[in-house]
Amino acid sequence: MLSPQMLQKLNDQIRHEFYSSYAYLSMAAWFESQDLPGMANWMRLQSVEESAHAHKFFDYVLDRGAEVHLQGLAQPPIRFTSPLEVFEQALLHERGVTASINGLYAQALDDKDFASVQFLDWFVKEQVEEEKNASLVISQVKRVGNDGAALLQLDRELGQRKAEAAGAEAD
Repeated sequence: MLSPQMLQKLNDQIRHEFYSSYAYLSMAAWFESQDLPGMANWMRLQSVEESAHAHKFFDYVLDRGAEVHLQGLAQPPIRFTSPLEVFEQALLHERGVTASINGLYAQALDDKDFASVQFLDWFVKEQVEEEKNASLVISQVKRVGNDGAALLQLDRELGQRKAEAAGAEAD
């Protein structure tokens, strides 16, 4: 049985994950408006992955016999100044998600809720990967600087990301 505190945190995490999906979709839209379809593809796949994470939390709450309480989502940012800003915001966002997952993990340990600890192990590892991926793209965008041809090449490379590589299965 989930403690009331754990249930609240899990329901909050469902909102965080759906917001993440929404925010990445907004970032994808901005990249599309800037004629950077590869970066838009990268963000769309990130959006799908975050939605899959939300569904995994959703199913977990139901599997534990608890009640899902869906919450409203805030408006994500829609205007950005550069590809670098977008990826920096993505990294900051992922760091916030990591903190939230760590809070869930701490609650599970406090509750001696070992089923939740085991469930959350995958997400702890996933967040390491999420932050690493965003950091790598930031490094590449910084390296490109103001070189338009290099930016287009990076855009093409990021456009090669496939759904399988995005870890959309969340299993």
